[in-house]
Amino acid sequence: MTRSSTALRTLAVTSAALLAAATAPTTAQAKPEPKAPKEFVALNDVAPTIIQEMRYLTPHNFVGEPIDGYKKPMCILTEDAAKGLQRAQRQLLKKGYSLKVYDCYRPQRAVNHFVEWAKDLEDERMKAEFYPRVEKNRLFADGYIAEKSGHSRGSTVDLTVVKLPAQPTRPYVPGEELVDCAAPQDERFPDNSVDMGTGFDCFDTLSHTLDPRIKGEQKANRLLLKDTLEAEGFSNLPEEWWHYTYKPETFPGTFFDFPVERRSLTPGRR
Repeated sequence: MTRSSTALRTLAVTSAALLAAATAPTTAQAKPEPKAPKEFVALNDVAPTIIQEMRYLTPHNFVGEPIDGYKKPMCILTEDAAKGLQRAQRQLLKKGYSLKVYDCYRPQRAVNHFVEWAKDLEDERMKAEFYPRVEKNRLFADGYIAEKSGHSRGSTVDLTVVKLPAQPTRPYVPGEELVDCAAPQDERFPDNSVDMGTGFDCFDTLSHTLDPRIKGEQKANRLLLKDTLEAEGFSNLPEEWWHYTYKPETFPGTFFDFPVERRSLTPGRR
């Protein structure tokens, strides 16, 4: 074969390859993240004095690692729920207290993360703190884990009360020795909230809001939270002293999956 023939063949092969590349199906682009409806807002824009300690962005939770869908340490809620918390905060500030939120809107992907973790019966790294008296294979049957959560509708919030001035809370150190969430307040992981009888996300019947074993100051603190929020339109989940839903819900039948971050909100909603 002559040198010119070789060159022509090379050119033909190259041209064919380029044509094939041009006509081949384009590699699928990353699917854009869903956005929040315009009814959602950042709580900090509505009630900036409410303390935020967003637990699921951190490894200090019952799973033991940051949860899918939490990209920024912020509370997102429907505007009605956020304004309800704003009113409740005004009442508590008059008494020398502040609300503190642990979790607000929760993406469906985070709920899915919980479900997959619950199915892995070998992973009990956080059991000693969050569910020391519950066998992991009972978490679904006992109602601690479910495939859907009211948080994903945007009007449910997990929260507590803090005495002002708020004291700093030390960060959790992964791998540190865990303490039973129902232990006395001065023994369990430090939290700057008032004593509610258990820590947040404690999988135990002692977390039931009106459990008769909770007495004195602990009971008074739970009732302070309950009475303040119910007066502003919130309803408590009886099994969890920290869990409240604003009624009527803005989206009573929709479970959203946009990530927790500022860019999920409609421009202009800040």
